[in-house]
Amino acid sequence: MTDALTLDLPNIETEQFHIPKGEKLNRSFSGHKPRFLLLYGSLRKVSYSRLVIEECARLLISMGAEVRIYNPSGLPLPDDADADHPKVQELRELMAWSEGQVWCSPERHGAMTGIMKAQIDWVPLSLGAVRPTQGKTLAVMQVCGGSQSFNAVNQMRVLGRWMRMITIPNQSSVAKAFLEFDEHGRMKPSAYYNRIVDVMEELIKFTLLTRDNSEYLVDRYSERVETAEQLSQRVNQRSI
Repeated sequence: MTDALTLDLPNIETEQFHIPKGEKLNRSFSGHKPRFLLLYGSLRKVSYSRLVIEECARLLISMGAEVRIYNPSGLPLPDDADADHPKVQELRELMAWSEGQVWCSPERHGAMTGIMKAQIDWVPLSLGAVRPTQGKTLAVMQVCGGSQSFNAVNQMRVLGRWMRMITIPNQSSVAKAFLEFDEHGRMKPSAYYNRIVDVMEELIKFTLLTRDNSEYLVDRYSERVETAEQLSQRVNQRSI
């Protein structure tokens, strides 16, 4: 989906981006571009959460990242289909591929949308030896039809913590989103737009700092104890 994006950023001073290049990083760090999965929470023809996500994609690509946007159209309700459904498999593969994520949802009835929640509910904490979300960075955003509020981003922070993700401190809430985009679906210059730039810049920084240590960050004492007990039980069973 990102292939169709126009990547020009006429309202942003890209020379002000402060993202370290690979040669400036510790040599033990990964040299590939940071990988981000972007999710949005509305299927309307004019979806402002999708338009925000597309702006985020342009910014991340301009900052040196690799980006994938997941289209939730056709994703079944959780437990209403098997896990081998193509849209579920696509989502889980992208989750595993990513090193960081951006979630943007409209606020509907004071909460994130069911479309956003369904995407997260299809992703377990672990898939065999693969942990699709644990230790990965997350930025949360919302769009509002009226005055600015933070109900959806607060809920998504809870979800991010539950999925054992590193949810960055900065966030974005765009009030009266229908006023913030032009006829071409591009975000107008504003404090809201600058805030989104700040969030994307912070997301990349946190990702570069943590992606090579994600396994260490989610390594838990209780899980090590459980693994040791299971190993001991298998050894005892073999010796009987």
